[in-house]
Amino acid sequence: MRLFSQRKGIKPVKKIQRGYMDDDLRNSLWNAFISFYWSNVEGEIIFDEPWIYDLCKSLWLDYFKKPLDTLLSMSLKYTYQKIKDYFFNCHWYEVYDFIEFIVNSYPYEGINSEFMEYCNSVLERELSAYRFVGGKIVEITSEEEISEIEEALEISKPLKGVHTHLKRALELLADRKSPDYRNSIKESISAVEAICRLITGEGKATLGEALNKMKTEAKVDLHPALKSALDNLYGYTSDEKGIRHSLLDEPNLNFEDAKFMLVSCSAFINYLFIKASKAGILKNISGKDK
Repeated sequence: MRLFSQRKGIKPVKKIQRGYMDDDLRNSLWNAFISFYWSNVEGEIIFDEPWIYDLCKSLWLDYFKKPLDTLLSMSLKYTYQKIKDYFFNCHWYEVYDFIEFIVNSYPYEGINSEFMEYCNSVLERELSAYRFVGGKIVEITSEEEISEIEEALEISKPLKGVHTHLKRALELLADRKSPDYRNSIKESISAVEAICRLITGEGKATLGEALNKMKTEAKVDLHPALKSALDNLYGYTSDEKGIRHSLLDEPNLNFEDAKFMLVSCSAFINYLFIKASKAGILKNISGKDK
């Protein structure tokens, strides 16, 4: 559910977090660490909690690389505070280093698996470009993909309908409380449909109809392979088992599906915009698309 400030556009749309980490994401990953590894700690002396001691020992020897006697001389409360101070003051990439080190050092595989699964849900919710895969943090969203989305949002600003659909697709994907992947995909393909209608001048044409008219009537040289790719994307969202078929139950969609569609449709919009601009088509139609 989007809050008032988000609906009114007062708060900006959350972007995919690559190369940085906001406070919401850092706080959530810290809460995950506490919940899975530190929540049952009750003692005052570090030796009273053997599994925590072993974990802290690994941290001191192999991660912080501090003298071991500095750990042995500290209480659990002070040890906890030292770890917390590091976590909230280190660079964004060191947070990922830290949680990756934890799952590869803690001896209970069951806890580690649950921790990684929960972290991945946090990373998805907060639109991080990274995930746990096989015990390692890996990038699942490249700089090129992010650039495609941002470029499409920028160039489509004069094209009201295109920009509205594209922005809405990102909003639905970025809603941390209740992301709507199904409708995000619908909005992404609708943005492509909107720019194709603009190019052909057919305000009510489907994407398939607009594509057929684009080369012959709009004089846009669209490669057959790209036209086929667009047709296939539209078919995915339009056939009786697809996203747009409102009579059927919602398909089992996830972040990766919606992100793929948003990136792909953004790339197509960027491509079509350049092609149409070169053909002299998109010069006097700002704000006329519906």
